[in-house]
Amino acid sequence: MKSSYLIEELDKLYPDARCELNYTKDYELLIATVLSAQCTDKRVNSVTSILFSKYDINALSKANLKDIERIIRSCGSYTKKAYYLKSIAERLISDYNGKVPNNREYLESLPGVGRKTCNVVLSNLYDVPAIAVDTHVSRVAIRLGLASKDDSVLTIEKKLMKKLPKKNWSRLHHQLVLFGRYNCKAIKPNCKECPFIEYCKEKNKNI
Repeated sequence: MKSSYLIEELDKLYPDARCELNYTKDYELLIATVLSAQCTDKRVNSVTSILFSKYDINALSKANLKDIERIIRSCGSYTKKAYYLKSIAERLISDYNGKVPNNREYLESLPGVGRKTCNVVLSNLYDVPAIAVDTHVSRVAIRLGLASKDDSVLTIEKKLMKKLPKKNWSRLHHQLVLFGRYNCKAIKPNCKECPFIEYCKEKNKNI
């Protein structure tokens, strides 16, 4: 499949694709993305509406871990995530006066922040061309033959970066996430209305 066709069809489906995590400050996006690991954006938005109304970055750095845990409990792995959030807040205040820097090496040194989270943050805050590979992007890439089932997340990212125009990376990331979330779902994908069905590696399977 030509990248131009993929871009054209995704533009039709999701012309206004954007991050579905709610945030108004740079650190809020970072925190929300950390919370989104193994959790839906809808759940994260429900939790952060409470979390962000109670704590700003300074208050979060001084908050009691148990209080943070109670708020984010429904996000899963809440003990680890509470530690991550408090530690991130402490580090950002100490190193950058509470701001999220355009610095991949620094961000990936923060607790709970991996390459995917870093890609989301840099792409949305600083327009850095990036493709953040989550479960949705992985599934779509594999089904459409853009990656292989045995590929690591990093390998999938590199393959997508090689096959897709750099200027479109960030936009395509959001579109692929939405396509995987609402169309090419893990269970009962909407194959009948899929513009890419002829390229799908699983079209003849009962998925």
